[in-house]
This record gives sequence, C-alpha cells and structure tokens, in this order.
Amino acid sequence: MLPRELHESNRPSTTAQAVALYRALELRRPAAQRIVTDPFAPFFLTAGTRAAMRPLGWATPLRDLAAKHELGGLATYVLCRHRFIDEHLLQAIDRDVRQVLILGAGYDSRAYRFAAQLGDRPVYEVDLPPLSRRKASIVAAHDEFAVNSVVRVEIDFRTQTLADRLAAAGFATGRPTFVVWEGVVPYLDSDAVEATLRTLADVCGAGSALALDLWDATGGPGPLAPVRRLGARAIALVGEPVTYGVVPAAVSDLLAEYGFAVIDLADASALTRRFATLGRQSVESLYVVAASR
Repeated sequence: MLPRELHESNRPSTTAQAVALYRALELRRPAAQRIVTDPFAPFFLTAGTRAAMRPLGWATPLRDLAAKHELGGLATYVLCRHRFIDEHLLQAIDRDVRQVLILGAGYDSRAYRFAAQLGDRPVYEVDLPPLSRRKASIVAAHDEFAVNSVVRVEIDFRTQTLADRLAAAGFATGRPTFVVWEGVVPYLDSDAVEATLRTLADVCGAGSALALDLWDATGGPGPLAPVRRLGARAIALVGEPVTYGVVPAAVSDLLAEYGFAVIDLADASALTRRFATLGRQSVESLYVVAASR
C-alpha cells in the first residue's frame, strides 16, 4: 500500500519533505502574503532540504512567476490544501469535536500550531514507524514543541490493522472526531482506501468530520490533461507513485457508502479563489473534500 522502502528504512518520505519545504519557504514572505503560516515546518527539514532553501529563496520571483500558470501551481495547491483543512479543523473544534486523528501524519504540525484551540483534545498521529520515530526525535529535541496531547500511533500496514492500532493507543471509538487524511490517498490502492474508510465508519461517532485530498485520475480539464497525467506518473521517480484517483462527481457516492456526507469540495479554481496570493494558481486535477458524519 506504500513503497516498501518507507516501511523498511529510515529514509524521510520525499513527498513529506517537499510539503514541509513548501511551508517553510512560505514563512519567508510577509504575513499578509502567506497562504499558510507554519513556524514548525523548518524543524522537519533534512540537511539536504535545508541546503536547498537558500537558492530557492533567491529564486522566489521566478517561482512566483511560474506559479501564475496552473502547471506551475503544485506548491500553491499543497499550501491551499493545507489551509482548507486548517479551516475545517477550526470549525470542527468550534462544534466541539473531541479528538483529532491524522492519518499519514508525516510532518503535520497542527497539534502544535493549534494547541490553544485544541486544548485537552488528544491528537492521534498515525504513520509508519520510521517516519513517526524521526518526527518524534525532532519534536523531543526542541522546546518549541511543548504539547502533551499528541499520541503517536505507529503502524505497519502489511501486518497490522488501523482499528487495532487505534484501540491500543487509547482512541475513543464513537466519539466525535476530526480526521485529517492529507497527502496520502493518491498513493494508495482502492483496497487500502476502502479499508480505511470502513475503519473510519466504525470508529468515528456522530458529529465527526473528514478532510482529504484526491487526484481526479483524468488529469483535469482541457488540452493540458496529458501533461498533468505525466506529472502524476513522474512522482514515481522518487519512489512514491500516484496510484489512486476518483473524479469529483463520484466523491459524494464514495463517501456516502461509509456514512460521510460531502459538505465542501474545492477544486483548483476554488482553492485559488479562496486562499492563493500574489496571483498564484493551484494546479488542476487535484482537489480537497470535507465531509461530515
């Protein structure tokens, strides 16, 4: 369900590093120009990724120029996706959701960025053991991560089930839960997606919400669709191939099978309109969904 190497080595996930880098670079902008403000992102960068920060910083005008065309908008999409989920998380907290579940947590820092809003709500961060342990070591080494509500849930999907690992970690079945499933689904297969949704249907109570991102599998509208499909395939070069897609028109039916009703779906144009700054565009064929239970 995920590349073998990520199960068996301490190699940092390339895509997880990339999205942390996007958030770190965004910190170099004035606050009013940022899509997301994540002061914790730089801590998660490897030495090699940090080395790339300086030339990428110098190239900001060129990066922004490229991002004004949607084919150059992958970083913009990732940042807008993050902001979309942030806003739905805060809305769920206001509705008194009682716990947060982050699937494929990677270098997600919401437990720390929103510590005041979360209060005593536990945040269950699920990931592969090597990735979870690397993150835990970084958090332990820096006083800035002063939060006691994070519960790390290590899982080997080849031999363990999500339901069992959550139960062992003390997750409260049937409680209103906000589920973050970001940057994961496109890299799974249909069996893994359906198994996870079945588990969420079993463990999430009424009043829960789910936020996830998806690839439409077609490459999006217009004559550039083949180029976008090629870009999706090219991610396989870093060992994390895009394998699962669903068109937006089918999402409501997919999630309804597991008791979730779509309340918000933001495609590239909606994400650009809501969150993008400086004329940056979000790439087509990728979109974000929030659903309630």
